[in-house]
Order: sequence, then structure tokens, then C-alpha cells
Amino acid sequence: MAHRFDIRVYYEDTDLAGIVYYANYLKFIERARTEWVRGLGIDQAKLKAEEGIVFAVRRVEANYLSPARFDDVLTVETEIGELTGARITLSQVVKRDGERLFEAMVMLVALTEAGRPARLPADVRRRMG
Repeated sequence: MAHRFDIRVYYEDTDLAGIVYYANYLKFIERARTEWVRGLGIDQAKLKAEEGIVFAVRRVEANYLSPARFDDVLTVETEIGELTGARITLSQVVKRDGERLFEAMVMLVALTEAGRPARLPADVRRRMG
């Protein structure tokens, strides 16, 4: 089942044409991922402090399908695709009233604070799986 996160488009999110500036979709899906992880009961600050592990975006493939505009209420749906020992692949879709506006495939990796690959703790994999 997809995690759902609602967000309203503010004036600061738009460009001169009054549509959402393309890079802001990446911010929207980042916020949704953060809330998804929080909703799973995973405390990212604690994961960093106790395990020395952080998540980093390794790859993003994005498709811009239709523009969102000022004051729209958008829903970001996040679904896990693949989960390995150190990598998470997610599908994220931004919708307005059920219409797909933006879609992305996001690959996250687990890293140590030094930037080296790390295995996800078993508890984190269990919660995500």
C-alpha cells in the first residue's frame, strides 16, 4: 500500500508562468519520503547517532507529465519497489485530484557518515519490507 502525503503549492513554489518550478517536485517527494520513514517508526537522527548510518539519493528518474499551479493541493504517493541490504528503490507519484502530474523512481543508499556504503540494520529493513 502506498504512503500518502498531502502538500499545498505556495507562491514560492511557482515560476513566472505560475506553475510549479520543476526542481520543487524533488523537494515535495523528499518531504514525502521523510514522512514515510517517520511513519514507519524510523528515527533518522537516532539511526545516524547510534548506527552511524544515513540515507542518500543515488539516482532519480523523473517524468513531468502535467503542471501543478499555485494553491493546488497535491498528494505524493510513495511505494517501495526493491529493498536490498543497502539499497531502497521507491516509486513516487505526485497527483492532483487523482491526475498524475509527476512521477519518479528514486534509489536510496545507506551510507556511513564517512560516505561509505553500509548495510541497513535488520530492524530498518523489516519496517520497510
